[in-house]
Amino acid sequence: MSSATENGVGVSGKQNGEKTYKKTTSSALKGAIQLGIGYAVGNLTSKPDRDVLMQDFYVVESVFLPSEGSNLTPAHHYPDFRFKTYAPLAFRYFRELFGIKPDDYLYSICNEPLIELSNPGASSSLFYLTSDDEFIIKTVQHKEAEFLQKLLPGYYMNLNQNPRTLLPKFYGLYCVQSGGINIRIVVMNNVLPRSVKMHYKYDLKGSTYKRRASRKEREKSSPTYKDLDFLQDMHEGLYFEAETYNALMKTVQRDCRVLESFKIMDYSLLLGVHVLDPSPKERDGENAQVAVDGKRHGAQRVLYSTAMESIQGEGKSAEAVTTDDTMGGIPAKTHKDEKLLIFLGIIDILQSYRLIKKLEHSWKALVYDGDSVSVHRPSFYADRFLKFMNTRVFKKIHTFRCSPSKRARNSIPALKSSSHEIISPQNEEQTDERKERLSGAKSLASLDGQVFGSFSRPDLVPNPHSLFEASSLVTTISSSSSLYANECYAMDNTGVPGYRDTMTSSSTFTLEDSAICLISEQSTMETDRDDGSVFDVYL
Repeated sequence: MSSATENGVGVSGKQNGEKTYKKTTSSALKGAIQLGIGYAVGNLTSKPDRDVLMQDFYVVESVFLPSEGSNLTPAHHYPDFRFKTYAPLAFRYFRELFGIKPDDYLYSICNEPLIELSNPGASSSLFYLTSDDEFIIKTVQHKEAEFLQKLLPGYYMNLNQNPRTLLPKFYGLYCVQSGGINIRIVVMNNVLPRSVKMHYKYDLKGSTYKRRASRKEREKSSPTYKDLDFLQDMHEGLYFEAETYNALMKTVQRDCRVLESFKIMDYSLLLGVHVLDPSPKERDGENAQVAVDGKRHGAQRVLYSTAMESIQGEGKSAEAVTTDDTMGGIPAKTHKDEKLLIFLGIIDILQSYRLIKKLEHSWKALVYDGDSVSVHRPSFYADRFLKFMNTRVFKKIHTFRCSPSKRARNSIPALKSSSHEIISPQNEEQTDERKERLSGAKSLASLDGQVFGSFSRPDLVPNPHSLFEASSLVTTISSSSSLYANECYAMDNTGVPGYRDTMTSSSTFTLEDSAICLISEQSTMETDRDDGSVFDVYL
């Protein structure tokens, strides 16, 4: 069954058992892509290096490749086609920015046949993967290609400011013309390496309206689930170390603001989860898959291409996991403490909030909750996307590491609430011994009559039990305090009534403060050093 073309959008189908796109077989399209890119990149090497100018973003180069060949192009067994290259100098700069040499770029795309991937999304796009896991080649619609070309100057500025980003890294934009049909393709970085088995894959938008994988998708060997599936499977989220979490959220937040400034919405976070400690059965399956593939691919050569390199901040964590085994995944854990490797990237950013999208949002808002549908204005979409990632998907591992002094401070409220449990039986025995030794101390009855009789202040009445524990100390203080009061009264000859009462009250306050302070010091000396601050504050 051949494919149908509706409003310039190709609908994939099958012809003689082979997938087609806009009435072009997949094998013919792959051959045309490899021939066209091989000629375009080879021709670009003859042009001198120079700074990128504004007009370079709008240049389109075209070459015709007949099946019998020409003076400039080789012969091939595909139908005649024309190959267009958009902004060749600008994309050459992007490739150099990520450390991609022309020879490596050609070798990755043209040396071996492209691998066709299944499309989990609602679009009819075709996906091809290079054999070395470096690049993804995707067919795009005319509006998306046009939008990317307009986006290039701002994209150029953003990459210059910070190449560490989770946004797609575009390495080329091309068009294959054959039989009156235009097939536009874009070359991007590969987010999920084949050499690492993805036990779970998710396409997350932060919305809930129809965000569950279809039955057909679930029947695949490696299905891609959606938001509601993630909330059901991993309702506790993914846990990261504090430094990694902060770097990840900082990168996601900045990327969302960049997309919002370009009025882009309906993008997704592609999330791949690799379980580091699978069951023995799954481990045997992974080893068999590696044997089928022949050998594991080496570490990717493209700069900032791995998940760990794409988030903010360098550091030891990034160096520790960028190995052949992990391929630069981000270490994470589940709430059950299962060790994971996370691979992620923001995809599908070529959807601008045009009139058609505004109408789609208005129509869906009438049928369903307008805030839960995926299509929304860019500012709201970015805020909802960030909130979902921050609260439901990514979470921080909280570590509690306190010094002894902090532990003592943290224990003060508990000690206050359970004051009867502070004094141990050993301290009670010591208190009884002190009571026996101080049984002959001077009584405080005279103080009660002299100090508190003339001034009724309940808040100044000291605790008899506390004063009794330190009666020997209070005796000395009471004598000195009485002398202090009499001395002050003798020095004054003004005859002001009530002056003696005032001074007596003042000496009483000094007495209470001194007694409590000295009791605190005595108790502190008899306790351990670590608990000294606790007893001090409590008393």
